[in-house]
Amino acid sequence: MERVEIVTEELSTEADGTRKQTMMLNMGPQHPSTHGVLRVVLYLDGEIVQEAVPHIGYLHRGIEKLCEDITYQKCLPYTDRMDYLASICNNIGFILAVEKLLGIEDEIPPRAKVAEVIMFELGRIESHLIGIGANSMDLGAMTAFLFCFKERERIYEILEMVCGARLTTSYPRVGGLPMDLPEDFSDTIRNFLKIFPETLSEIDRLLTRNRIWVDRTKDVAVISKEQAIDLGITGPILRGSGVPYDVRKADPYLDYENYEFDIPVANEGDAYARYLCRMEEMRQSLRIIEQALRNLPDGPYIADLPNIVLPEKELVYTKMESLIRHFVLVYNGFETPPGEIYHAVENPKGELGYYIVSDGTGKPYRMRVRGPSFVNLQALPGMVKGGFVSDVVAAIGSIDIVLGEVDR
Repeated sequence: MERVEIVTEELSTEADGTRKQTMMLNMGPQHPSTHGVLRVVLYLDGEIVQEAVPHIGYLHRGIEKLCEDITYQKCLPYTDRMDYLASICNNIGFILAVEKLLGIEDEIPPRAKVAEVIMFELGRIESHLIGIGANSMDLGAMTAFLFCFKERERIYEILEMVCGARLTTSYPRVGGLPMDLPEDFSDTIRNFLKIFPETLSEIDRLLTRNRIWVDRTKDVAVISKEQAIDLGITGPILRGSGVPYDVRKADPYLDYENYEFDIPVANEGDAYARYLCRMEEMRQSLRIIEQALRNLPDGPYIADLPNIVLPEKELVYTKMESLIRHFVLVYNGFETPPGEIYHAVENPKGELGYYIVSDGTGKPYRMRVRGPSFVNLQALPGMVKGGFVSDVVAAIGSIDIVLGEVDR
């Protein structure tokens, strides 16, 4: 059993003669509903939360510093280990940032761009399924959790078919894709587009009008539009508070301006509003995937850039020039122009940004990651203050954090 530390302060006497006692409760870092190794110190007056202080850093691995000593290609697997519930979204965001630094965005083949859109939206659906499923299980709705994870497994099978990995994908490359899409890729995606809406409707029926779910999430963990903007909150939390901000619309990448989709917005700013936003975002992701699949072109899957892209394996084994080029690119990396860039994508949890400083070598001089989970977690103290201690679980689940990205 986990150990819960409880510390009580001395009794204080109020003006009316009643006696008060403030209790300090350590929630975590081994608590199942903190979604990782998060410790929240709660100061309670009975069941009412007076103050909540998050303590992070238990999963810190120094990813940003590690990337300063390796080439850009070798940084890719580290991005998997941030938000490991949507690793392919982290991968694509990093690759787009490096391509922007190199100035080769227009060189990327259309087939690679469309494939990345499909995979990005599958990652978004996967992340929202885990977020809703885990939050519902925290609040006692076990059946919805099972439906969510059934569809998550279906997405994992697609990822495994495309790149051979399920959780940490390391799939795209600077310049496009490492390999072409499988022959049955389109049929598999069409089958998913046919099956998934039915499961999504089942989850909707299980939760949206469920009296217990509504009571546990409505008017719980409220954050106003002004508070969300002041804290720099993004993603479903910001849109759940009435702000229609989405990087795919505000600063399009991967030709998102050519896709038709809506930005789900709710005005209540509570846990229920965030749940509704995530449900609708999955429906919009299905719209985007359907359009992308319809427009998926034939042709090359990676750019013809000999100084950046690794040669094909067959050429490495048969041509001395290709072997030398392969060795140089793997050992030294490709050279980047000196300068700095910032590139953001709309991760399932909010704005994920990469700030890269280049000194003209094959390694980043500095890389800073703007992780949405880290920023969004700052909203927790304000969300739970004045509420019941039992609502802290609902608040953390509705923020939908991943500690690998918070701590990095």
